[in-house]
Amino acid sequence: MGYIMPKHPIQTSSLLLGFAVFSVVSLLLWLATFLYGSFYYSYMPKATFSAPVHYYYRTNCESSTSFLCSYPVANISLMRNKKHVLTFGQAYRISLQLEMPESPANQELGMFMIRTTCFSRDGGHVASSARSSMLRYRSNLLRNLGTMLFLPAFLTGVTEQKQVLEVELFSDYTDDPYAPSDTAVIEILSSKVQIYSSELYIHAHFTGLRYLLFYFPVISALVGVSSNFIFLSVLFVFSYMRLLLRIEWKPEQVRGGQDNTQLTAHSILSLAAVHECV
Repeated sequence: MGYIMPKHPIQTSSLLLGFAVFSVVSLLLWLATFLYGSFYYSYMPKATFSAPVHYYYRTNCESSTSFLCSYPVANISLMRNKKHVLTFGQAYRISLQLEMPESPANQELGMFMIRTTCFSRDGGHVASSARSSMLRYRSNLLRNLGTMLFLPAFLTGVTEQKQVLEVELFSDYTDDPYAPSDTAVIEILSSKVQIYSSELYIHAHFTGLRYLLFYFPVISALVGVSSNFIFLSVLFVFSYMRLLLRIEWKPEQVRGGQDNTQLTAHSILSLAAVHECV
């Protein structure tokens, strides 16, 4: 029959101490990560936002010479899930992307104006801009050479004879906190323009701390989590030391209180004896 050596109490206590230290460190690290993540998602706004632009116009013309009675107009909502897309105090770059065919009508159109107006919830005017744009010029020879070169792609539908224009509507737009923008109205001031599709893009222009958090996310996360972990660790150590000191000093304070009580009783008896002698 073999002899089984019992575990030494020191080894058991070391295992328990190591497990306790590991649990505390894991808890503090999880709390530090949670605090940084909460701060990041509450402080950082959405970097980009895009929405399709669908134009409409009136066709009930009194004159038979023109089919379109108004300029193409589009309403874009700046709300998502009942929340504002734009963050107060944050600068944004707002641009419009136009996909236009290289048709004779667009070539003859030349320059055209794009007017953008932002409105608040109650219909108040918040901001407006007017920008011009036009198709890139290409000579007849260049267009013919391009058509001959990409003829198989044109025939199979892989590519099309079109141009994509990007028009900057606002270069540094900041939303008003007292009258936030709810909708944006885009109007193209030409009834002859031809458009395949259109898209509105909003890009946040980060500066300061938001710039570091967005463009250096790994370094920012390491610094933020480390700072939170150090702060929580120091707070935990001080709290633990205070608890230990309170437990160690409590018996001595009780003993000191008993000594003081005995000394007070002895003093009272001595004074009484002196009074009787007198």
